[in-house]
Amino acid sequence: MALALGSGPFGKQSTGTFNFEVNPPRGHVLYFEDCPKRVRAVFGGETVVDSRSVKLMHETGHLPVYYFPEEDLRGDLLEPTDHTTHCPFKGDASYRSVRVGDRVAENAVWTYPEPLEDAPPILGYVALYHNAMDKWLEEDEEVFGYPHDPYHRVDVLESSRHVRVSLNGEVVAETERPKILFETGLPPRYYIQPEDVRTDLLVPSETKTVCPYKGVASYRSARMNDEFVEDIVWYYPEPLPEAGKVKDHLCFYDEKVDFEVDGKRQG
Repeated sequence: MALALGSGPFGKQSTGTFNFEVNPPRGHVLYFEDCPKRVRAVFGGETVVDSRSVKLMHETGHLPVYYFPEEDLRGDLLEPTDHTTHCPFKGDASYRSVRVGDRVAENAVWTYPEPLEDAPPILGYVALYHNAMDKWLEEDEEVFGYPHDPYHRVDVLESSRHVRVSLNGEVVAETERPKILFETGLPPRYYIQPEDVRTDLLVPSETKTVCPYKGVASYRSARMNDEFVEDIVWYYPEPLPEAGKVKDHLCFYDEKVDFEVDGKRQG
């Protein structure tokens, strides 16, 4: 995420400048590198791939993707299909499905038999759709959402900034003790203790999202008079260690409220 998404150096919203031109300028970048971790994928109780020779593909506008040597996959679990796709930067991809008993992950595995000349050295490497597998492990720890990016960082800092959150002119949160979460490629997010939030205006939501760096987020909506604003705030009941400081703190969507920091309107 850090290299190729958001405001990362090769992201579409990059805010920095180089002392050279990306060719083409602000163009599509592929960066293929060694990943020092042992990585495994499990489907239907079977390990589909177990590799200590993993590569990681960074591509403009895309999340990182693991690539594995062909020999590290369980070939007996794979079935060829007629499905193909074309990438203007890598070439034509062919696909295989994963079958374990009665369960099938269709077209979950792809490779480039004849990659384009300008593509990175991906010949002989295979990739799998992350969400098609039941479980992913880096070393012996489960990875959620998508592969960890070695250039991605999460920092949570104590702060005394004055934060005020309003909805339709009414203050719904105000604090001088926020925790600010700085995450590579993303804007700072201000997490507020529940005691500093009008929680009486919030109602439970069924929405859940997964971040591989912070954990599983729960959401709440807001009900004020006759207005209902869906999923206005999120929080992490059981955050991963990198985000442990924001446990149960509430973070408002800047786009759905009037958000001020030190008297200055945000967004």
